[in-house]
Amino acid sequence: MNNPNDFYRNPSSVSTMSVFDHDLSAELVHGAKKSGRAKHIAFYGKGGIGKSTIASNVAAAYAEQGFKVMFVGCDPKADCTRNLRGDVEISTVLDVLREKGIEKLDISEIVEGKKVEVDEVVHKGYRGVLCVEVGGPEPAIGCAGRGIILAIEVLNKLGAFEKFKPDVVIYDVPGDIVCGGFGMPLRRGLANEVYIVTSADYLSIYAANNICRGVRRLAKRGGALLGGIIYNVRGAVDDISIVEEFARRVGAKVVGAVPRDPTIAECEVHAKSVIEHRPESRIADLFRGLAKRIYENEEVVVPTPLSKRDLAELAQKIRQKRVASVP
Repeated sequence: MNNPNDFYRNPSSVSTMSVFDHDLSAELVHGAKKSGRAKHIAFYGKGGIGKSTIASNVAAAYAEQGFKVMFVGCDPKADCTRNLRGDVEISTVLDVLREKGIEKLDISEIVEGKKVEVDEVVHKGYRGVLCVEVGGPEPAIGCAGRGIILAIEVLNKLGAFEKFKPDVVIYDVPGDIVCGGFGMPLRRGLANEVYIVTSADYLSIYAANNICRGVRRLAKRGGALLGGIIYNVRGAVDDISIVEEFARRVGAKVVGAVPRDPTIAECEVHAKSVIEHRPESRIADLFRGLAKRIYENEEVVVPTPLSKRDLAELAQKIRQKRVASVP
């Protein structure tokens, strides 16, 4: 499906579900706000798979519908929220701690001494989306995973969630780094559910399977469960059946598929989501539909990751698909 129009022409495709019924009802939005309980969603995936593109467009879709959204970018590159804040540079949590010379202080000392204010680390973007970038350590010094642990503890101690009272909190987390800090949104029960973004390429599937291992391990300790798989067309192989097979074998479902649409690249040149820059486009409607399905999804599972043998079998299928696609 290299032509994005293939996604839009097929009404039975997972990618087009709810495209023409994408609005979250006013009753649902009002009910969410009245309950006072935020929905916490974590997006994981291999680096470069398009996870931040999907997460930021989902966040923009929620903001467009009237939700108050907080977006926590956990990539050390600190670029997860770029499409929500344009080219405006924001201070990361770890930058603020370093600039004040307090990165190594105990969390209680940072907060009780009021050395950091919440508005220094939480910044408003598109339609008021609350953007937070964790940031990373100085090159060759420190641990990015520990930085995530520290940053989220700082947000909690500063009362960021209580002050802003978001309806939806989105965590954008790299999934090809396996140290404990990157699993914090899972193991501390911060996220209600996890969505894994993957392409049909083997390395992306491999990373997705590792994430399933982490979700399964931490679910036993009260961690977040898997809400589903999101297929994003990247790389040499474009075949949703591979991702559907992977999802089925781990016990999950494909909740959405995103084509290789040039509109996405056009909008990212302007540092904007397609919801903001091209709201009338079909890909914007697709993201609205995906956001709705994620919000309304109640089918979460403890995944069963593939064994090495199962992965090898899937790798062979991917190679065969690749060979067959070459003229």
